[in-house]
Amino acid sequence: MARPYKPRIIKFNPNVTYFKPRAVPLSKLEEVYLSVDELESIRLHDLNDCNQTNCAQKMEISPSTFQRILTFANKKIAQALTEGKAIKISKKI
Repeated sequence: MARPYKPRIIKFNPNVTYFKPRAVPLSKLEEVYLSVDELESIRLHDLNDCNQTNCAQKMEISPSTFQRILTFANKKIAQALTEGKAIKISKKI
């Protein structure tokens, strides 16, 4: 039996749902989906200069889970930037 999903504390609600390369119609772009918890991990760690342990405490998850979320988020952002894909911020996890 799978472990039940533990809700994460997200204290940021993004005002936008897409980022895309300039001068390319969204209909012609592939999308990379970034979940709100991945965006929150980037915000806490990179923007607020919070260490990993404190970030995990703020999201009420374990440090290893936080690290996994952060790693996935960084890979998705790197992929979008290097391959010219749109980033869609999704509420789904």
